[in-house]
Amino acid sequence: MNQGPSPLAQGVSHYENFPVASLLCPPRLRPAISAIYWFARTADDIADEGDAPPQTRLDELAAYRADLMATASGQAPSPRWAGVFGRLAPMIRQHALPVNLLADLLSAFEQDVVKQRYASEAELLDYCRRSANPVGRLLLHLYGVQDAESLQESDCICSALQLINFWQDLSVDIPRGRIYLPADAWGRHGVTEAQLLALDSHPNTINLIADSAHAARASMLKGSKLVKKVPGRGGWELRLVVQGGLRILDKIEAQGFNTLKKRPKLGPWDVAVMGWRALWM
Repeated sequence: MNQGPSPLAQGVSHYENFPVASLLCPPRLRPAISAIYWFARTADDIADEGDAPPQTRLDELAAYRADLMATASGQAPSPRWAGVFGRLAPMIRQHALPVNLLADLLSAFEQDVVKQRYASEAELLDYCRRSANPVGRLLLHLYGVQDAESLQESDCICSALQLINFWQDLSVDIPRGRIYLPADAWGRHGVTEAQLLALDSHPNTINLIADSAHAARASMLKGSKLVKKVPGRGGWELRLVVQGGLRILDKIEAQGFNTLKKRPKLGPWDVAVMGWRALWM
């Protein structure tokens, strides 16, 4: 899965699709959030770290999935990832965590091992449905927010955050062989795979990135009403998450949408802007 710090996890540089259990998070939920984070981070390491061949990574993820299923059914998992499942097991029981959402995350990690191109926006959004959206749904479950409208708003935010991270990291991902910009969008903008692999800042590629960024912003704004439905400090943390994603989009736009050459980053001033904007949501 895509590496590097992102608006979804300020201060966390490893697994970008999970917020830290920050001071804004209610203390009673921090153990559960931490357990889910370590579950996801470890799976991310299996999928992405080191020099193991793809089949070895898939075999490892299959074993990891088997341990998840054993843990969820009350059986003892293997001792291999005892630290992960030792802390996850009581959280599954205490909070009745939806195990299917944890399994969806594993499905996305497995896909990352073998898939480096996306034919269509629908295909990319299906990836987001499994790589990002489960995070939001797990958090809403912990906060007791379960209505259909809120779940859809959460999906909009989480998919937007995943896409923003992709468009932020084009200069990092493409040299590694991964192109998350979908091929049907290339065609609409007259962009070739060779141009993307060459990190060619042609007007057509810039327009492709700009359209992709605008779509991510629209998705984020569509889901932003959710911040008023999450109770207490969790709602404030969500405000900062949303504003972090929007601020990255501001930075992408400020550099002319040319993230093929430079990865935009947030600085102290940006964090101050995010906090101010969060107050007015």
